[in-house]
Amino acid sequence: MTGSNAPAGALGIIGGTGLYQIAGFKNPQWVDVESAFGKPSDQMLIGELNGQRLVFLPRHARGHRIPPTQVNYRANIEAMKRAGVSRIIGFSAVGSLQERLHPGDFVIVDQYVDRTVARQSSFFGPGFVAHVSMADPVCSQLGDALERAAAKCGAKVVRGGTYLAMDGPQFSTRAESLLYRSWNCDVIGMTNMPEAKLAREAELCYATVAMVTDYDCWRPEHEAVSAEAVLKALQENSTLAKEVAKTSADEVAKLPADCPQNCNRALEHAIATAPHARDPDMAQKLAVVAARALDAEGWTNH
Repeated sequence: MTGSNAPAGALGIIGGTGLYQIAGFKNPQWVDVESAFGKPSDQMLIGELNGQRLVFLPRHARGHRIPPTQVNYRANIEAMKRAGVSRIIGFSAVGSLQERLHPGDFVIVDQYVDRTVARQSSFFGPGFVAHVSMADPVCSQLGDALERAAAKCGAKVVRGGTYLAMDGPQFSTRAESLLYRSWNCDVIGMTNMPEAKLAREAELCYATVAMVTDYDCWRPEHEAVSAEAVLKALQENSTLAKEVAKTSADEVAKLPADCPQNCNRALEHAIATAPHARDPDMAQKLAVVAARALDAEGWTNH
């Protein structure tokens, strides 16, 4: 159980290939981390950055081998918690749905619209039910730290916005892109859901750094998005992204251990299944994800 005077855990970064090459990353080692929910995307790169323990996971695996819908988000998040992570930053390439958000901008989003349908979006299920709040899905304290970090690096950073998560792997139709604009969504991507939901269930602070690479396909005077254009934009912005990641680690290290938004206590009143009715096998799988909540209620797995 984390107390106000207890040290915070490691910082987890989930992102694309190459981000782990940030300067100052000391004693990095690729480590296998097991999960009760299957195999994570890849090994985790664990080391130190300015005295902060850092855990990096390439979401799509090294070489970008896993498409968005096939990412084992549950294994990734649970493995992060097993590795001692208490806060996660999800770096994500996105398309802009608004004229004011330009390629090269960094957006610290604060809301999501989840349009994914082909993914396991919860650790819980039949035999062990829980309902966490997602009203404010981003840890505001972590978002503040990311905003400061991006600004220090000279990035054009926009605080706040709604991330539309789609399954992919295809990009949107023009009709879909216009629909999402009509919903007042700001950026569109394929990866941050159910990542944010699972981080909340695991009682981990979570925030997104959305890196704008294109205008999706709603803007008639702008060329429609393509994988080639996205990769080119990411390559052009990779140095700045690495600097933002490095500076984010510095800013996060200054934060108090406890989360004022209570992300680290998200299961406090969320578990619905009575102790006597819980499936022991499900409880065993949830031993890491729900460890604090189960310990707090004094429940043991019979």
